[in-house]
Order: sequence, then structure tokens, then C-alpha cells
Amino acid sequence: MCGRFNATFDKGVRKLYTSLQINKVIDRPIDTRFVKAADTISIVRNVGEIRQVENAQWWLLLAETDNGFKPSKYTSFNTRFDKLDSQGSAGYQAYRQSRCIIAVKGFGETEFVNKKPIHYYDMTAQNGGLLLGGLCREWVHSKTGEHKLSCSVITLPPHPKLQHIHSKAMPLILPQETGLVNSWLSTDITDTRQFFPLLSPHIPQPLIAQRIDKPNSYQAIGEAELIM
Repeated sequence: MCGRFNATFDKGVRKLYTSLQINKVIDRPIDTRFVKAADTISIVRNVGEIRQVENAQWWLLLAETDNGFKPSKYTSFNTRFDKLDSQGSAGYQAYRQSRCIIAVKGFGETEFVNKKPIHYYDMTAQNGGLLLGGLCREWVHSKTGEHKLSCSVITLPPHPKLQHIHSKAMPLILPQETGLVNSWLSTDITDTRQFFPLLSPHIPQPLIAQRIDKPNSYQAIGEAELIM
């Protein structure tokens, strides 16, 4: 998965937020067509028994500056599925203690050959929106005491139906099932073996794949493709 979201807060995405049974809105959900890695995005997480919406920096590892935080030099807007059980990796503890959900309209993919982009695609839900499985971490500045929240999206190997769009990875799209969502967000569940089936490539709902000219102008090229 490449580092961009369609975070349009339309009727379908609002309905998704309602289904998540949120108790507290600390930050209003981000509402924008184009969000890129290291930008601020909205996440849903449990803090104890409270399910809340907060804004987080889309870059899991942060580095402390004199008066704040900045993205670490280590790329971490995505967390690979095969690193989740590697002790010492950036996502190991977060996967067990601070999973989150990013509710979006869609996500972007860019295919590279020899480090050069050959095409761009926008992927959106055919209906409503998508729940992406993510991780989050809290940071406290050693001098100022500032609290900062960061996050990443878990990525999987590409599904066969998506390999012509992006040959390396796809985001973890969570099935929109209440029991699964509750388990994913529960801070009491630290044994992650029940989530193992989610770490295989899957497409739990139909997607619309639209080739575009560029990520920041997103003008359609050709007809959209429906991926069941």
C-alpha cells in the first residue's frame, strides 16, 4: 500500500463511524480528499472501556525535537504483517496493546518499476467506506510534557485480484463485523493469535479501482474497475 488516503467524511463514512459505537470524540474526523503519509489522520481506539476518535500523525515512529516531535528517519506509516511478531520491531508491542481502526473512503496505490511510478490508482469502497486495521502509539515529550499520538496501517501481501494495481502490498481491510471490531479494539486482548486469519490477503467488500493521472489531482483515466 502506498501512503495516501481518501479521507472524505461523506454519508457512507459517517455511517461507519456510527457503527463503531464511539463514546467520545476528542477530535472531529478529518474530512479531506487527499491525505499523505506523515499527515494528520483520524483514528478510532479504545482507552480502557472508552472508544474514542482522535487525530494522530500517520507515522508510527516519532523523533523528539527541542520543542515537539517529527517523523522518525525510519519509514513507519505502514507496518508489515510479517513484522508484527518480531520482538523489537516498531509494531510488536502496539499490535498487542494499542490496535486502532482508520475509517476512510478509500486509499491510493502507486506501482513503481525501477523506482519510477508507472501508474496511480484510487481504491474506494463500492458502498460506504473501509475499516483499515492499524496500530497506534503514545509519546510524551521529555522536556515539554507534550502528548502526541502516532499511527500506522498494517499491510499484507497483495491479493491476486489487486496485483495488477500494486504488486507488493495491500492494506489490512477489516470485515465490518461488530464482534471482530470489538476484539480488534479491545485493550484486554493481548493474545493476537485470533487475528492470524486476518493477516492473509483478503477483500471483505467490493472495491472500485480507478486509474488516475496524479494523486493530488486525481483525474480519472479510462473506466473504473469493480473488484469483487
